[in-house]
Amino acid sequence: MIALSTTCVGRYHAGMSEISSPLLARDEGPGLLANDPRLAAWRAFIVAHALVCRRLDEDLRVEHGMSLAEYSALLQLAGSPDRRLRMSQLANGVFLSRSGVTRLIDRLEADGFVARSHCPTDGRGSEAVLTDLGLDRLRSASAAHLRGIEQYFLAQIRAADLATIERSLGSVGERIQREGSPLGAVCDNDVPTQTEPARPA
Repeated sequence: MIALSTTCVGRYHAGMSEISSPLLARDEGPGLLANDPRLAAWRAFIVAHALVCRRLDEDLRVEHGMSLAEYSALLQLAGSPDRRLRMSQLANGVFLSRSGVTRLIDRLEADGFVARSHCPTDGRGSEAVLTDLGLDRLRSASAAHLRGIEQYFLAQIRAADLATIERSLGSVGERIQREGSPLGAVCDNDVPTQTEPARPA
């Protein structure tokens, strides 16, 4: 998840202003220029996303001792068939690198919330599997997470605008999903598979 501090948000705006100078924003073709007024929508989106995610993360840490990335990983697994996902799929869902999601799963496995299992279509790879304890952990934190979404996001948007936002952002996501990933959809084989059961929390 993107998490920008207030200082970083200011630097982002300053950086966009800097590359928008006449000397640097030369028209080199039909591509987007840094001083295009449409970029205001992009800046508003990226900053709001960062700040909302930061606040959701803080709430989860204070109230439940878990990060937003950990919550997101458990949520992704809970909504997947048989409550299991390949590491690459999980990394995409929580916006982490493969090494980052490996460390995340290591922590969740150590607490008994996730177990590793062989990938059914590739014995060399592994998948993360949500345990019953992990599902209970997710359910216990969900009220705080949903409250935060309502408070920091939904309450700030007029009801009449929600459908437009959903349609617009949905179109962005759908196009990227149609293009697919250059990594393909094979099981990961760079993450060791552990067959020993995770210790209980």
